[in-house]
Amino acid sequence: MDPRDYFVPCPPGLDGVVAGELTALGATDVRRLKTGVGCRGDAGLRHRANLWLRAAIRVLEPILHADVSSPEQLYDAVRSVDWSLHMRGDQTLAVDSRLTGSKLRHTSYASLKVKDAIVDQFREKTGSRPDVDTQAPDLPLHLFIGGERMTLSRDTSGTTLHKRGYREAMVKSPLNEALAAGIVYLTRWDRESSLADPMCGSGTIPIEAAMIAARRAPGLLRARFPFEGWPDHDAAAWEKAKEEARAAALPTLPFPIYASDHHEGALDLARKSARAAGVEGLLRFSACDVGEFAADPPPATVIMNPPYGERLDADADLPAVYKKMGAMLRRFPGAKAWVLSGNASLTRFLGLKASKELTLWNGTIECRLLRYEVFPSNPRT
Repeated sequence: MDPRDYFVPCPPGLDGVVAGELTALGATDVRRLKTGVGCRGDAGLRHRANLWLRAAIRVLEPILHADVSSPEQLYDAVRSVDWSLHMRGDQTLAVDSRLTGSKLRHTSYASLKVKDAIVDQFREKTGSRPDVDTQAPDLPLHLFIGGERMTLSRDTSGTTLHKRGYREAMVKSPLNEALAAGIVYLTRWDRESSLADPMCGSGTIPIEAAMIAARRAPGLLRARFPFEGWPDHDAAAWEKAKEEARAAALPTLPFPIYASDHHEGALDLARKSARAAGVEGLLRFSACDVGEFAADPPPATVIMNPPYGERLDADADLPAVYKKMGAMLRRFPGAKAWVLSGNASLTRFLGLKASKELTLWNGTIECRLLRYEVFPSNPRT
């Protein structure tokens, strides 16, 4: 199994970012696919990917490919795997299934057949059977059947990687940590100059930016990964990977990262999250309206995730907010500004012309990540 295949799901639009992350971690045969990134790597890639990936959702290791067109064929295919290589009989498992164009119509039934095949094999060989734990299984499995082709993978990550563990509470419309990190990467911020989020909300963008710049591995915030209990786990290699990650972290940054918001409650949550992430000392927090945001030294990069509004009449103040955003940005000539927008009708109130547009999804909302080159004479009238 060394080298082995991996599949790394990620939010739509971030496959290029994740492909770059995996390449930097030593993955080979990196392929951008519809719902994520495929690659090959050694056993240690499992460790590095879970420690360092920022824009990914999870790291899957496919262990079975087969043609199946009936529940019986699915059962037999899964039963053909030696499951003692992947778990002990006293451990727990759970199966998450996704079917596309398959003759098997129900995901719950497909999951049941996979579970039955594994349990029956253990019962026949040992006289005992593993239990199911849907909350925190020792062996989380992912089944995908497209047409008549199935792939069964073990999930090395367990809890999705975007749940870093530093956020205890949510504000309205929180930005997913993986999406926030992906946006920071997409801006091509050089990580050597100041960055600002004048509408930071609960602080996800500046926190992720600080972790990237300070080389803080997000996986170190996690208490445990499922693979740590698997029979093929190399505990010594895992400890070495964590030690190297800790040693890579920078204690300080030679430039500021600004986190500002008009909402004191959101800013309090941002401070708490930054503290939990270990980057509170790398951020400069301030409470002010977006139109009053000021910074010394001025930011070279500005990233904002402003409110979208379902329609312009959903919030009569939103056009005024966007006008203030545009006026604020023009006070920082030479800066590159990036705005995540879920409403094209609102961005025209910025009075700036976008030089680049990327499509991303914030949950179920299709968004555009817009880049603005800020010049004193750039306002659009």
